[in-house]
Amino acid sequence: MKYIKIHQRDNVAVALSDIAKGERITTEDGSIEVLEDVARGHKIALVNIKEGSPVIKYGNEIGIAKSDIGSGQWVHTHNVRTSLSEDAEYVYEPVFYDLPKAEERFFMGYKRPDGKTGIRNEIWIIPTVGCVNRIAENLVNSNKELVKGSVEGLYTFTHPFGCSQMGDDHATTRKLLAALVRHPNAGGVLVLSLGCENLTTEQFKAELGEWNEKRVKFLTCQDVEDEIEEGSRLLKEIADYVGTFKRERISASELIVGMKCGGSDGLSGVTANPVVGRFSDRLIALGGSTVLTEVPEMFGAESILFNRCKNADIFEKAVKMVNDFKQYFVSHGQVVYENPSPGNKAGGITTLEDKSCGCVQKGGSAEITDVLEYAGEVTKKGLSLLSGPGNDMVSTTDLTAAGVHMILFTTGRGTPFGAPAPTLKISTNTALYEKKGNWIDFNAGGVAQGKETLDEAGERLLDLVLETASGKLTRCEENGYREISIFKDGVTL
Repeated sequence: MKYIKIHQRDNVAVALSDIAKGERITTEDGSIEVLEDVARGHKIALVNIKEGSPVIKYGNEIGIAKSDIGSGQWVHTHNVRTSLSEDAEYVYEPVFYDLPKAEERFFMGYKRPDGKTGIRNEIWIIPTVGCVNRIAENLVNSNKELVKGSVEGLYTFTHPFGCSQMGDDHATTRKLLAALVRHPNAGGVLVLSLGCENLTTEQFKAELGEWNEKRVKFLTCQDVEDEIEEGSRLLKEIADYVGTFKRERISASELIVGMKCGGSDGLSGVTANPVVGRFSDRLIALGGSTVLTEVPEMFGAESILFNRCKNADIFEKAVKMVNDFKQYFVSHGQVVYENPSPGNKAGGITTLEDKSCGCVQKGGSAEITDVLEYAGEVTKKGLSLLSGPGNDMVSTTDLTAAGVHMILFTTGRGTPFGAPAPTLKISTNTALYEKKGNWIDFNAGGVAQGKETLDEAGERLLDLVLETASGKLTRCEENGYREISIFKDGVTL
C-alpha cells in the first residue's frame, strides 16, 4: 500500500512511499488520479477543497486552504496555511479510554537507598559553572580505570552557565543541575565548582536538599592546590560506593520513560509516534510512568490532551502550561505558530497543527495524571505533561532532570545526539533505519510497509525498553553521545 487515510473524516491521504504523477489511488469514494509527484510523507487531496476550507488529517483540522485544491493535488505549504492564533479558550470535556490488559513484566535494575530505581550505575560529574568544564573533562579522561565491575561509566555534562545569570535564569540553572545530581541512574556524583561564581556551593546545597555523603561529594577548585589530584581522590571514594550496587529483578511499574520527537517527517504521526503511544499505554497499564513534553508542539492539538486530564485541577494546570508558553512567545515578539522547521517541511509536515497532531500521539490514550514545571520531578504514576520547549537538547535535558530513566526519541530525518539518560532512537521509516543504523535503535517503518500493526510494534518496543533498562546499550551510549542544554530566557551580565 502506497498511501494511508488516517481517519475517516480526513480529506487528505499521506503517501507511504513516493507516488508519481498519473498514478491512481482508490478510496471509498472511488479512484483518484494523482496530479503531481508526491514524496513519501506528503499529502494528497482526496476531494476538492475550496479556498478557506479546512484541511483535515488525523480527524482534526491541520490548516486552511489558501486556494482551491483539486482532488489528486499535492497538499503542502504552497496551498495551506495555519489557522492558529495566540488566543484560544478551552473547555474541559473529559474523555477517558481503557488501557490494554498487561501481565506483570520485570527488568534488571539498581535499587537505591532512597527508594528510587536506576537502570544505569554510573558516576556523574556535574559542573556548577562553565569555567570548570575542561577540569571536569580532564577528571573523566584521567580516571577511566574506575569504570569496572558494576560501575558502568564516568561522565560529565558541561554547560556555559552558573555565573553572570540573574533572576529566573539563575534559579533555573540551579534547579536543573540539582535535579541531575539526584538522578537515580547516577550511583554517585561529584559536584564541581570554581569558587567565585554566583551559583555558590551554599545555594546549590540548599537547592539539593538532603543528600547521601557517600553518594555526593563536593569540590571547589579554588580551595585546593591541585584540583585534578583532589578530584581523582574523591572520585575513587565515589567509585568504591557505586561498586557496591548490583542489578536485581525489579517490576516494570518502577520505570519512568520520557517521550520526544525531533527531525520529524510526514510519517512521524503515522508510524513512530503512535507506536510510542501504544508503548506508553502498555507501560502505564503495568503501573509505570511516561512523560510528554515539547509544549510548543502541542499548539493546535492541546485539546486532545486537555480532555484526557484526570480532573479539573489537572486540566487547569495544563491550560496554564500552554498559555504561559504562548505568552513566552508573545513577550519576545514571536508568533506561536513559528514552526515547523525546514527539515520538517521537507519531510511532509505543513503546519504546526499538522506537526502537533502527530506529536501528541506519543502520549497514547492514557489519562493525564500530573503537569510539571520545567525540571519538575515525576511523583505520580501514569502520564505526566512536562513544561519545556521543543528544542531537542533542551527538552531531553528537561526530561532527564524530571527523573526519566530513558528517553524514546522518534525521528524521520535522523539525529545523533543523546541525553544523560539513555536515549533510544526510533525511525519513522525503514529507509532511515537502513541508512543510519549507527544512530537508530528501533524501526517503526514496518507499520507503513504493512509488516506489523501499531499494537505489534508497541509490544516489540516494550520488549526493547525492558532490555535497555536491564543494561542493553542504546546507539547513543555506544557512540558516547551525551550532552545537556539548559533553558535560558533572560539577561547575561
